[in-house]
Amino acid sequence: MSNRSPIETQLTENRTFPAPAAADVGFPRWHIGSEAEYLEQHRRSIEDPAGFYGDVAKELNWFEPWREICSWELPDARWFDGAVTNLCHNAVDRHVDAGHGDATALIWEGEPVDADSGAEQRSLTYAELKAETARFANVLDSQGVKKGDVVTIYMGMVPELAIAVLACARIGAPHSVIFGGFSAQSIADRVIDAKSSVVLTCDGGWRRGKIVPLKDNVDEACAKLADGPNAVERVIVFARTKHAVEWDDLRDRDWAELCLHVGTERAPEPMAAEDPLFLLYTSGSTGKPKGILHTTAGYMVHAYLTAKLTFNLIPDDNQVFWCTADVGWITGHTYILYGVLANRVPTLMYEGAPDSPDPKRFWDICERHAVTQFYTAPTAIRAFMKWGDEHPAAHDLSKLRLLGTVGEPINPEAWIWYRRVIGRDLLPIVDTWWQTETGGHMLTPLPGVTATKPGSCSTPMLGVDAAVVDPETGEELPANQGGVLVVRKPWPGMLRGIYGDRQRFIDTYWDADNDYYITGDGARRDADGDFWIMGRTDDVINVSGHRIGTMEVESALVSHPDVVEAAVVGMPHEIKGTGIAAFCTLTNAAAGKSLDEVAKSLRAHVTAEIGAFAKPDALRFAAGLPKTRSGKIMRRLLRDVAAGAKETSQDTTTLEDRGVLGELLSAEAH
Repeated sequence: MSNRSPIETQLTENRTFPAPAAADVGFPRWHIGSEAEYLEQHRRSIEDPAGFYGDVAKELNWFEPWREICSWELPDARWFDGAVTNLCHNAVDRHVDAGHGDATALIWEGEPVDADSGAEQRSLTYAELKAETARFANVLDSQGVKKGDVVTIYMGMVPELAIAVLACARIGAPHSVIFGGFSAQSIADRVIDAKSSVVLTCDGGWRRGKIVPLKDNVDEACAKLADGPNAVERVIVFARTKHAVEWDDLRDRDWAELCLHVGTERAPEPMAAEDPLFLLYTSGSTGKPKGILHTTAGYMVHAYLTAKLTFNLIPDDNQVFWCTADVGWITGHTYILYGVLANRVPTLMYEGAPDSPDPKRFWDICERHAVTQFYTAPTAIRAFMKWGDEHPAAHDLSKLRLLGTVGEPINPEAWIWYRRVIGRDLLPIVDTWWQTETGGHMLTPLPGVTATKPGSCSTPMLGVDAAVVDPETGEELPANQGGVLVVRKPWPGMLRGIYGDRQRFIDTYWDADNDYYITGDGARRDADGDFWIMGRTDDVINVSGHRIGTMEVESALVSHPDVVEAAVVGMPHEIKGTGIAAFCTLTNAAAGKSLDEVAKSLRAHVTAEIGAFAKPDALRFAAGLPKTRSGKIMRRLLRDVAAGAKETSQDTTTLEDRGVLGELLSAEAH
């Protein structure tokens, strides 16, 4: 651990909401229905992981049984060693074999809305999904893809993306899905690292009524690689937008044409428990992307269990689950596809933006498809707040039974709005904490158990032994003292490495002295045992000897009536060394106020909420914050602005709206 003092925590939140009865929100039952039941199951999962996970695994299908549930020697775990299975089989074929082939597996809605015919929609039953997945598995076979070959996927949110991912799992070819907002250089970097020779893409995708040039980006990436050892041999193109694209007859193949020449039967490949399932690349402000490696059996069990318990997934209960993320992120892998399909609950995919063609789009979708579980990001929730209560109020959201948040800590005021306006002051909110590296939920309320607190991700998932430790000594800290969040025991969904970089894997994630996984997040645990995420430890600001979590300052700012969204970063300060820079988006009601007066009011508010040491040294205001298309705030760009840069040299290829950055670079600091 690094030689640093614990993170200070001052922000308090005392509101608590008891878990509702299942019948009150429309469920027939909770999978875990009381705190006593949770505590007993959690105790067993920690003390007897072999017995606990063995029972969970028996709910899935195995071609050959395991010899050992888990073997562990830091940093290496082997889960269900000796077993043979296939995740595509468990997510799709298993249900068809059990007689549920006619059940709906996937519901899709495209972004464009026709004035006469409405939104474009498709749905696939499990039998249809099995046939299409087998068909495309045969396409991959026909193009020379073999078990163990990494297939790169750079597509929009269309059903064929799900089919491609599942087809890769079906034949044992690890997939590397790249989010459709990444640049050509980012594609090239990932293709090189994964040693991938086959790329799947679309001609384009729809985003706010405009075509995202997916094929053009792949062409540019291929051109960068053409003269080297990592040249792409095959690009398979699905025609989504049907606009004109460049075509290389030697390399490019039409998706639909290939599908005409293969059948719809292809048995799932038997996969050893620790065979690679997928790579998913994460990136930071420096260094090459990290290819996070997940393997087959452990991830399968963790995805299945966490989806089932967190969202109370129950087959044949008229449920429709909607996770608004993109499959290009881990959230989409686990909670659009693998975890939800394995539980035999219909999963919904949406192609476009939440405000296209207008700010009511998400609520249109919820009403039209009778969504029962809704899982989205705090950034989206804050946008809904800004757009106004009238949009959800104009829709029938009575089918909703459970709400969830993912991607970053949610500030209490956004949490309260979500519960009040979307949740009818009744529905449970599962505020989930997890990472690409963890594969699935690690800290989360359970809807039939947890008395939730706005802004807290509550308690550990079954099988998860989490703690907050002193970053200097590694010792567990007492209640309400901020430190570093760690996980002290292996769990099935854990990453197995950074592809091709063993030492980086060891150095980044593991503390050999204390035998635990380092999450990189600051946190505290309150007197009730509930966890509160305080932001990334590299987002902690050391101000005059006080180590302050950015999340706490952001929550204080957003609790002010004039602010709808805020982001906080460190900035150079000639006296303090590091000061606090805050970037705020104001409510429509505050638009006409003097910014100097607003800044003064915000500093006073933060002082009252946290303390004078936490008040921002500089405040900038803009109509929005720089975000990726998935809604994550690009804090590294804000650090440039806070340092006084008039332009940035950082990679902005994933930036949703470049105009926002320009506005902030030219904005006056108050």
